[in-house]
Amino acid sequence: MTRQLTARQRENRAGLAYLSPTLVVVVVVVILPILWTIMLAFQRIRLINLRRAGVFGDWTWANLETVLTSPGFWSSLWTTLVYTVGSTFGSIAIGLVAALALRGRFRGRTMVRASVLLPYVAPVVAVAFVWNVLLSPQFGLVNDWGVRFLDWDRPIAFLSQREYALFTVIAFETWRYFPFAFLFLLARLQAVPAELEEAARVDGAAPTQIFRHILLPQLGAVIALLSVLRFIMTFNKFDDVYLLTGGSAGTQVVSVRVYEFLTARFDIGAAAAQALVLAAGLVVLLIVYLRFLAPRVED
Repeated sequence: MTRQLTARQRENRAGLAYLSPTLVVVVVVVILPILWTIMLAFQRIRLINLRRAGVFGDWTWANLETVLTSPGFWSSLWTTLVYTVGSTFGSIAIGLVAALALRGRFRGRTMVRASVLLPYVAPVVAVAFVWNVLLSPQFGLVNDWGVRFLDWDRPIAFLSQREYALFTVIAFETWRYFPFAFLFLLARLQAVPAELEEAARVDGAAPTQIFRHILLPQLGAVIALLSVLRFIMTFNKFDDVYLLTGGSAGTQVVSVRVYEFLTARFDIGAAAAQALVLAAGLVVLLIVYLRFLAPRVED
């Protein structure tokens, strides 16, 4: 005799049925690649013997030792931190300025706001090519104007000279992703009650005082969340740096180094170990955020 299911049991089964496709996608796309990377990181695997990789392979710490003691690893990690912090701060700062400037009503506001999003939605290959052409020391517009109007002694190789390359890559990342911060900050500014600013103006508050004492406290939680999101996204960034400089001239971030281990040395185990170190750093960051900043965001 078939036992009748209760309403709660039927709801639970229906919920599992709805969640199962998402669960399968998460397992296949996220969990299995993570487990595969961990397995490769602790085995001496190169491209030629990749088929030998398996759960019952020869597990070793040699890859982590190779990564942590290899020349250039710590300098690339420092470069990654400088690149990440500079790009994160720059994109949020410019996004905040743009959000404050475009929050009011004016003719053509929709068109201007849409144009601000262009760096973010444009293909990275296209915008990186445009920057390469503009900054070219032979025929770039920036160097041409610098020599003609700013009295530069000679053209500057922004993407190949060590003293300029990292700053240029940070500037590109800032320009490309400030619309991301702009969207978040503008949405929060639109939710600030207009009565607060009107009351402050009646009391004689200056624009800087209104920003400092009214708007900035309202934006604190959004800025904290943006800082974490942008840090994570930039810390793993590969394509922007590789398309602009290829990791040369002092711009070799850890993600580019992982790619070089894969393509130049065919050392899959060492590349996976570097990726694991990168992930460990991000996990530490997330723990700090969830422990100290997330409760404030919820409040």
